[in-house]
Amino acid sequence: MSRAFVNEDSSGSGRARRSFDLPARGDPGFEAAAAAALLEAAIAGDTESAEIATGFYWGERSLRRHVERLLTRAREAGDEDTIRAAERFLR
Repeated sequence: MSRAFVNEDSSGSGRARRSFDLPARGDPGFEAAAAAALLEAAIAGDTESAEIATGFYWGERSLRRHVERLLTRAREAGDEDTIRAAERFLR
């Protein structure tokens, strides 16, 4: 059978997509949740899944204020992984 007719992986990247618990896009908290999802996914090495789930790309300028807030919280908590991810996002 031709590979053109075999759907081995519908995601295209060869790995399962992560799922994220996000509010509806119209929810006022959506952007903050999207920023958190992007950082969480970056820590896990799967930014692509968060980009697909949120509709935002890594480094999205409109999310900067949310990432800055998450960075402040991470510094207060000593969460080194989130600190590194947030600092990369903000570059």
